[in-house]
Amino acid sequence: MARFNHLLVHSEPGIQTVTLNRPHKRNALNPELIEELAAALRDAENSECAAVILTGAGSAFCAGADLEHLQSLEAHSEEENRRDSENVARLLRSLYDFPKPVIAAVNGPALAGGMGLATISDFTLAVPEAKFGYTEVRIGFIPAIVASFLLRQIGEKRTRELLLTGKIITAQEAMDLGLVTQIVPPGELVPSARVLAQSLLQNSPQAMIAVKRLMARHARRTLDEEIEDAILANAMQRSTADFKEGIRAFLEHRRPDWPSLRNKV
Repeated sequence: MARFNHLLVHSEPGIQTVTLNRPHKRNALNPELIEELAAALRDAENSECAAVILTGAGSAFCAGADLEHLQSLEAHSEEENRRDSENVARLLRSLYDFPKPVIAAVNGPALAGGMGLATISDFTLAVPEAKFGYTEVRIGFIPAIVASFLLRQIGEKRTRELLLTGKIITAQEAMDLGLVTQIVPPGELVPSARVLAQSLLQNSPQAMIAVKRLMARHARRTLDEEIEDAILANAMQRSTADFKEGIRAFLEHRRPDWPSLRNKV
């Protein structure tokens, strides 16, 4: 088993629990955490476990991209931004294509890319206090890569609403949309995920893998093209003045002064 700086990995018969472990950063995604989570999924795929539980340490599940990392992207080249976007896309795609059932146990806010991790999983259990939202437009960014997955889950009209407003929704609202499987009390979250995982262990592992591979094949052709478009859009947005202003405004705790609005004739 690989050693990780930002993950806790616990193995028990048939089940592997992966915990995002940057609680001081609300488990925000930086390049190292993205790399480690991808490695942990590879470990789980090659192990004897039949199900994976994904959760977060502390009060948040995952607050999305680490904004200090996003700010550092101002100095990156177009090619570096593309590689960074590709790494995010590769992680989300590996979660979507993962051959074994994945249960997200959402212990707190799951925002932006964190919402992607939570809802791309096969099952999403959440505490009542959990919040969800694709908030990227609020900081001049775009939720490009997650959009393709969300379209498949809730349809175009609801996807447009979430992505364009950037609003934060409750666990119950997410459940009403079909993005959350079950709402459980905080003290019962991980135990409930384990109960679900144990029930999955009664099924044929080969059959469950076959089901997931079939569903992945159905989506592969269109998803390949959509993700490639999303990577390009994601990387291009990082070079815009609105993105740079949005990140600065967030870190300085002020309202953004959008350059695109100032430059309108």
